[in-house]
Amino acid sequence: MAPNSIHWFRKGLRLHDNPALREAVRGAATVRCVYFLDPWFAGSSNLGVNRWRFLLQCLEDLDASLRKLNSRLFVIRGHPNTNEWKISRLTFEYDSEPFGKERDAAIKKLATEAGVEVIVKISHTLYDLDRIIELNGGQPPLTYKRFQTLISRMDPPELPVEPLSEAFMGTCITPVSDDHGDKYGVPSLEELGFDTEGLPSAVWPGGETEALTRIERHLERKAWVANFERPRMNANSLLASPTGLSPYLRFGCLSCRLFYFKLTDLYRKVKKNSSPPLSLYGQLLWREFFYTAATNNPRFDKMEGNPICVRIPWDRNPEALAKWAEAKTGFPWIDAIMTQLRQEGWIHHLARHAVACFLTRGDLWISWEEGMKVFEELLLDADWSVNAGSWMWLSCSSFFQQFFHCYCPVGFGRRTDPNGDFIRRYLPVLRGFPAKYIYDPWNAPDSVQAAAKCIVGIHYPRPMVNHAEASRLNIERMKQIYQQLSRYRGLGESSVSQGWPQAINSYNYIHLFYVADLLHKVTCYSALTEMLCTTVLSPVEHQLRVTEGKMGSHTKLPGNIHLDSTIVLILCFQTALVWKIGSDS
Repeated sequence: MAPNSIHWFRKGLRLHDNPALREAVRGAATVRCVYFLDPWFAGSSNLGVNRWRFLLQCLEDLDASLRKLNSRLFVIRGHPNTNEWKISRLTFEYDSEPFGKERDAAIKKLATEAGVEVIVKISHTLYDLDRIIELNGGQPPLTYKRFQTLISRMDPPELPVEPLSEAFMGTCITPVSDDHGDKYGVPSLEELGFDTEGLPSAVWPGGETEALTRIERHLERKAWVANFERPRMNANSLLASPTGLSPYLRFGCLSCRLFYFKLTDLYRKVKKNSSPPLSLYGQLLWREFFYTAATNNPRFDKMEGNPICVRIPWDRNPEALAKWAEAKTGFPWIDAIMTQLRQEGWIHHLARHAVACFLTRGDLWISWEEGMKVFEELLLDADWSVNAGSWMWLSCSSFFQQFFHCYCPVGFGRRTDPNGDFIRRYLPVLRGFPAKYIYDPWNAPDSVQAAAKCIVGIHYPRPMVNHAEASRLNIERMKQIYQQLSRYRGLGESSVSQGWPQAINSYNYIHLFYVADLLHKVTCYSALTEMLCTTVLSPVEHQLRVTEGKMGSHTKLPGNIHLDSTIVLILCFQTALVWKIGSDS
């Protein structure tokens, strides 16, 4: 008997390259495409109006595409009675994030117990993340270089599947009632409780149709396609581009595999069939890297309990956080970026670097978790893995340790847009300032402020911090934190059996890759660095042997010592110091 199928949309809001959707239709008598939307969640979640609007537009576009196939989208609100549907098959796209995996495992168990066939397909990522982790010894790679090494050993991503079509639908139908719109239609923002008065038109229209139009524009940029180089940063780069794709990848309106293979085909056409470099896929691979790092870490978005995150004693300062989030810092470059984010739902990746550094290690010394929450509310392309991973990176809490590199909230913007056009666009109160003072209006003479009809401290706030002093203080704070994390250097080898676990107990959040990077700087032994970068945060119950070909030296620990990998790293570092001292003397 032909099954009655449901395809459950979550991400993957598209008909192209949707293998789980095709499985729902294959050989089925009926298919219903559903999206669950709890109206209570709309009023209580940390999602801003731009994100909700984008999602609803995605659903409207999806419904319009399904109508062309004589089907419809069922947006389910509340708890409808679906027993009459007699469901016997459930399909959905694989969700790699920890809470999604837990949810899906529970759903699969319930469905299987009820006699419902469950089919899950990978299509939101290029690769099977579990396979990457398997190749890395059972733990996710935590450096981008290591990640690239692993995927270079794997087969290329699977080709995208064909879009759902009338021909593929065949005799499969979607039962639709006359009151479908009332029961299962896409709601409006107003129905979800949003006040839309004065809401500007969307800069980023949602949906698969828009995504497919944009990818063609993206690939038509002849100069970029010819050279495959990043465009140079300028004032126009800061504005939303009609070729931008990040929100569409985040919601799955655009298949990452389709993007990948279109890039590949174009490169081979332009470069006469030569193999494309991994750098060509940078936007996709960084996304994949963070997904892989997060997939087995339910605390990935937290500092406490997160094994890869340095514990930093950030300040709790709600007033300063609010000024940053509401674009009232008194630094035009920062405020213009945050205004653009709130108005449009997107900012350039270097603008993200600037405001993240300012909030955390640069000026305000506020936790990256707070910034992540603001981005979760406002940023169209923010998702759990990439958002948290990026904030840990930019705050030097994980993945990246060059805390001495700090973005100046005046100089960085001035170099990018010397004339200040970006500032004038998003902060019209400063429009009258000459370029000389538009990034630091507090330095403008009174006569210039009067001529600009903007008195600093009255019409525009004074700077909330002294950047030079704050950044110096915070760099020193970061330096002390990392020095504390590395003060095991002086411990002796005799401490292994008695003192190591106690000595390390208070540093159990030590940053794995800070140590690896520091080790590389001290020893210049790339093989040892590579070994450290592949060491995992899990118990190790075997002999440890560290070798270095040039020196011909090695250290061996008794096989009966139970060490976690943090201690392993410390012992490796201790060994490296011995080698270094020996080679210098």
